[in-house]
Amino acid sequence: MAGVFLESNNIISSLGWDTPENLSSVLSGTGGIRSCSDRGLSRTDLPVSLINKEALDRRFGALRGTGNYTRFEKAAILSVHGALSGSGLKATDERTILILSTTKGNVELLAGTEGFGRERLYLWNSAQVISRFFRMEHKPLVVSNACISGMAGMLVARQLILSGRFDHAIVVGADVLSKFIVSGFQSFLSLSDSPCRPFDETRDGLTLGEAAATVIISGKMGDMELIRGATSNDANHISGPSRTGEGLVVAIEKTLDGNGPVDLISAHGTATVYNDEMESIALARSGLEHVPVNSLKGYFGHTLGAAGLVETIINLEAMKKNALVGTRGFSKLGVSGNLNVTGHSTEKKTHTMLKIASGFGGCNAAALFRKRS
Repeated sequence: MAGVFLESNNIISSLGWDTPENLSSVLSGTGGIRSCSDRGLSRTDLPVSLINKEALDRRFGALRGTGNYTRFEKAAILSVHGALSGSGLKATDERTILILSTTKGNVELLAGTEGFGRERLYLWNSAQVISRFFRMEHKPLVVSNACISGMAGMLVARQLILSGRFDHAIVVGADVLSKFIVSGFQSFLSLSDSPCRPFDETRDGLTLGEAAATVIISGKMGDMELIRGATSNDANHISGPSRTGEGLVVAIEKTLDGNGPVDLISAHGTATVYNDEMESIALARSGLEHVPVNSLKGYFGHTLGAAGLVETIINLEAMKKNALVGTRGFSKLGVSGNLNVTGHSTEKKTHTMLKIASGFGGCNAAALFRKRS
């Protein structure tokens, strides 16, 4: 069977405007989480990871695009442009499709749609806006499945390429923060007053972030292969993860069936009490406690629909440099599963990575990647 490979990528976040800039910050231990007093987001100060709005506007203006675009759309378009710049692919190629992965899209327009039509709130409309900017031929797809959206988008791309329907898929994951999103997480009492501490015994909640990330996936041989992946749903609770990790175990087992061993695990690692505990149980049940595991939420915050893409890209690019990314904010293990959490970035050769994620509604995802060189 032909393989599926990651051809090019880009990350836009609080840590930079391309992947090398973001990777350099992460490997040096620098995080993008800062205290924010913007009353448009919250009535109280809170730590968040934000894309610089003024710089975003300047960089988007340099693309000379016509029309009116939201902050969400600008970030997504800039990220796709960055990934295309590092690839020989033309977006107008008739065998190429765009997949937009997001949890909320333009939801901030609920506060007012001045300058935009009401239809701009719909995710399908946002995807068409992005696709039209690049004059793409095919109708775009939208993958919106809570916080596994970015990973699910990559797995959909893999299936489309293996089916022979397309040669390339441009998968862009993006979310920007708004009062709607922040207040939602505050209502769950799931936000920490300090930068998040994944898997740590003192963890007390997550930190939100915003980002846009893009991977170009194709059947053309490349350095990084997307070997296999799976999604599942444990239908446990509208917001709470399964106490036994059942759904995540199913996704991991379907992904690793005959495809081991695993050298690195990129966890979801939100730093909430229940998520990290659930992941530790699922990894222990899957016999993966000994494998080095990290969470990147301490660098970027939880970037929602972009998280799976951001964390996949950073870890795979670090693997190319024989580096193992540490878990910012982690000090002492505070979960029941005896996980091998990486505290600081270090030199280490790795060839395979298991990426996992979970989200509201009981959704789970796993994907296995392999370095071929």
